[in-house]
Amino acid sequence: MISRRGCGLAAIVAVLFVGSLWAFFGGWYGSGPLDKEQHFIVPTGAGLGDVADRLEKQGVIASATGFKLRARVFGGGSGIKAGEFAIPAHASPSAVLAIISSDEIVRRFVTVPEGMPSIMVYDRLKAQQALTGDVAVPAEGSVLPDTYTFEKGEPREEVVRRMQAAMSRTLKELWAGRAKNLVVKTPEQAIVLASIVEKETGKPSERRMVAGLYSNRLRTGMLLQADPTIIYPITKGKRLGRRILQSEIQAVNGYNTYTMVGLPKGPITNPSRESIAAVLNPAKTDALYMVADGTGGHVFASTLADHNRNVAKWFAIRRERGEL
Repeated sequence: MISRRGCGLAAIVAVLFVGSLWAFFGGWYGSGPLDKEQHFIVPTGAGLGDVADRLEKQGVIASATGFKLRARVFGGGSGIKAGEFAIPAHASPSAVLAIISSDEIVRRFVTVPEGMPSIMVYDRLKAQQALTGDVAVPAEGSVLPDTYTFEKGEPREEVVRRMQAAMSRTLKELWAGRAKNLVVKTPEQAIVLASIVEKETGKPSERRMVAGLYSNRLRTGMLLQADPTIIYPITKGKRLGRRILQSEIQAVNGYNTYTMVGLPKGPITNPSRESIAAVLNPAKTDALYMVADGTGGHVFASTLADHNRNVAKWFAIRRERGEL
């Protein structure tokens, strides 16, 4: 016969056991202490213990010790990923572990538009508060215009390295498929000419035509006479904000193609993949001249007489607009 005292003790033990189970499971699946969404960074190489301590310190979980114990019991913790994660308000410890073990890393972006000069790439990287460390202005023409992802706390130098690696890969790929008998003889020359094409037309459909025109000028020994090459030594690629002075047109330096035959000594911006491709497969044309047509594009000519007529039409358009 079991005594009433024995039954009461058994009941108490059962209640305590159930309560312990509830506390154990409830502490894993119940709501966490966060009152609003928070971003949490898992450092590269961090283990479960370090991550648990960080989570408790930032108020994401109530107890690092409880988190570690439950994570091991429930078979988690070994798949923690490095990166930045968004933890929602009141996320349970179980949900927190699932998030930091997933691929749902917070992605941050920095975009280098087509034709952005390196000094402006530098400015854009410096303005990204989530990046760290100093960085030098990248070599002109070494950065491929594109959108790049980065993680919070990543060094700016690392982002630049990825931008430059992307340019190197792209140039290698396009150079391998280049047309025959090009006027540019090296990948470096291709980048220089592509940077001029990039700056001379904002109309994608014209790129190959502009590349063909400048290839013709280089081949025949004509001056390129590209206005952006006048501006680059003055502003390093930023907007001039005024008309070019006659003294600047006549300036002799390593870039001004109004006073020198051939290519400038270096790129005048970071050209896009499309402009590089245009230079390496230019349009077959006899055009030597171009002038704006009033619609954002250009009209091309193979003789000076035709070009002069096109220039006269352009000046007439500008007079109608009140620009002259």
